[in-house]
Amino acid sequence: MNLQQLRYVIEVIRHGMNVSDAAESMFTSQPGVSKQIRALEEELGVEIFVRHGKRLTGLTEPGKQVVALCERILRDVHSLYTVAEEFAKSDDGVLAIATTHTQARYVLPPVIDRFRRLYPKVRFSLHQGSPRYACEMVLAGDADLVIATEAISQYPELVELPCYQWTHSLVVPKDHPLATVEPLSLEAIAHYPLITYDGAFTGRDHINKAFLGRALKPTVALTAIDSDVIKTYVRLGLGVGIIAKMAFDPAVDGDLVQRDLGHLIESNVTRIGILRNAYLRGFVFAFIETLAPHLKRDVVARVVRGEGSFYEL
Repeated sequence: MNLQQLRYVIEVIRHGMNVSDAAESMFTSQPGVSKQIRALEEELGVEIFVRHGKRLTGLTEPGKQVVALCERILRDVHSLYTVAEEFAKSDDGVLAIATTHTQARYVLPPVIDRFRRLYPKVRFSLHQGSPRYACEMVLAGDADLVIATEAISQYPELVELPCYQWTHSLVVPKDHPLATVEPLSLEAIAHYPLITYDGAFTGRDHINKAFLGRALKPTVALTAIDSDVIKTYVRLGLGVGIIAKMAFDPAVDGDLVQRDLGHLIESNVTRIGILRNAYLRGFVFAFIETLAPHLKRDVVARVVRGEGSFYEL
């Protein structure tokens, strides 16, 4: 048994049981990957994958347990290298962050700018996608942490830390009736086609809940994962937009009017997700505290070690 065999197993799963794609991603041949997986199965005495002819179609019951152990072993190996790097170069390395467009575009730039003044040698790798994609990047070892509003709690392998609270806002052209109507209400908004986030993004559940709570069913003209796309179609007159409040930039969006919806739609909490028992380098703790000053190193370390949740410490 060797680590490369474990990596092949995980990579095949990551590529939807497609051995050829897994082999290509690891710069090797499909027969070589298949041969190594077979060798591992023979050594273990169990089949990891369900096969239909030459195709892999799923995991066997013992295979599911083998995969869980493979993931754990590979994470521990990664931690070993991280420990060595921390002592060799404590202020030098790559910080990989998995997050959504809104966080990457509107929240993180000033945070990263402040952090770089403290740790100029640290390089950043930003991976943008859905909250689920971001969580899975951390589980796969491709990111140190995830920053998102949704999904983190659905992954028991991750611990979550509350980062900051935010609200939604309405965006409309300056000459739109909703730009000045008082009082602003969900009933008034529901008279117009709505442009807002895709169901898996940026507090969309709270938007739906607010309208349902008032027995309203607005016409959703367009959904998107990107706040800038939503504002673009508001400008085109396709409808009125509901976006995260921090996704409005007065310097860029001066042709639009923003109106806070904190009194109409439940607020949201963006969280940081970290792999349980992960070894975090010193500059990762420093970045977390730069983003959320209440998340001190000792508290984060204890939560990651499983010594209670943030709310219990």
